[in-house]
Amino acid sequence: MKDHDLILSDLARKAEMNPGTMSSIINGNRTLSVDQLDRITKAMGLPVGYYYERYVSEYLTEANPNWRRMSPFIHNCAKLNKLDCIHDVVNLLMDKLGYSESLFELAEELFHEKMYQAATILYENVAVSEKKQYSERLAMCQYRLFHTRQGDNQEKNYEAAVQFEIYVDRLDEIEQLDALKDLANTYRSLRKWDKVELFAKALGDKAKIQYNMEQQRHPSKKENAKKPSFPLFAYWAFSHLLRDEVCEAHKDYEKALQHTYTYADLSWVKETDDITMEWKRRYEEWAEANAYVNKLHAGEIGVLNDYVAFFSSRKEETLPGLDNVIEAANRFNLNVDHILNQFQTGILAMRDKHEGVGVYNQQFIIERYAHFTFELAVYYFNKNNFADGFTFLLSCLEKSTLANNKSYIIKCVKLYESYLEYASFETKAAYRNLINKVDEDGT
Repeated sequence: MKDHDLILSDLARKAEMNPGTMSSIINGNRTLSVDQLDRITKAMGLPVGYYYERYVSEYLTEANPNWRRMSPFIHNCAKLNKLDCIHDVVNLLMDKLGYSESLFELAEELFHEKMYQAATILYENVAVSEKKQYSERLAMCQYRLFHTRQGDNQEKNYEAAVQFEIYVDRLDEIEQLDALKDLANTYRSLRKWDKVELFAKALGDKAKIQYNMEQQRHPSKKENAKKPSFPLFAYWAFSHLLRDEVCEAHKDYEKALQHTYTYADLSWVKETDDITMEWKRRYEEWAEANAYVNKLHAGEIGVLNDYVAFFSSRKEETLPGLDNVIEAANRFNLNVDHILNQFQTGILAMRDKHEGVGVYNQQFIIERYAHFTFELAVYYFNKNNFADGFTFLLSCLEKSTLANNKSYIIKCVKLYESYLEYASFETKAAYRNLINKVDEDGT
């Protein structure tokens, strides 16, 4: 007030507050809400949140915890990314009994608003305070933490998945479907195929039970029943799609095709609404794609042109499609230069663009790109095109380093050493720079 030569009534007017209220707050006779603090801060020409740290240390720590004050304050801190303030306030609340449920509900609100860092702080504290180890709320906290810990780092994704596994069965039956789907998807991006098979089978079994129960449920009760994120049959079909990929990874293409044909036939699904029909159409498309893939990997080269025609008109299938083509080319010594030329612009664009597309999440895209560039490096080395071979080898090593994907890093190092004599000075320098980053990350 002195800096701006303001008297109390001027400040109250600028803050759109009653002068009496302002006087009571300044004299310490009235509690200060976060809304009032924000108004006063803006009236003083300062950014909202400027005094939040002092609000915690000088006001909230001295007052009895009051959820009506704490809740909007935490929410504002989340919007401003003032995570230290959230930590301090949550610690104040956790010292008092009875706030776990309120914190959990606010965490859910922040999670759905995509303020994941703030939500994580709340979930972690609620999980620690939860006395009942088999409670659904604890399981839900762990499920949300599994989500918020997913990122580009493969090792951390794996740790998050392993930590969450034991809590799946403690969720309610509908939440379990999404949890199993998400776990299987994470292990899919990590190529942990035994884990994918385990959770995919559990997903299929539970989805089938839920679908049958839904068919037997009285129409009046269907309205009140908890709804899953997707139609129940879609979870069942997805379990077979995942098991198709497991068999493909194990080179059991005949069994993979059995799973493909299983989820391709959804004629038994009774619903005919728009959402159901859209999901049936999607699975028909995916079944067509995976039938091509399994036949191609089994040596039926005649399907190659049809497969390329299929994924060339579907943006989300371009990377998986090209990856499958190059893998088959390396296995059966095929010349697919004409296909690579057709997608040259798209391949170059993939280098810097790895967000999820369609039904494929970011983790899947990052892993698939690493696999594709490694196979592409092998393809060019086999053709004695060392310049392009090293270009894609270094691209694979770079992305694998960023993702902390140790298995690909090792494969890249071995492949590089096999063709070291053909590496240019610039290639050796770029390789050494990437390896130094690997060494730094490992220390």
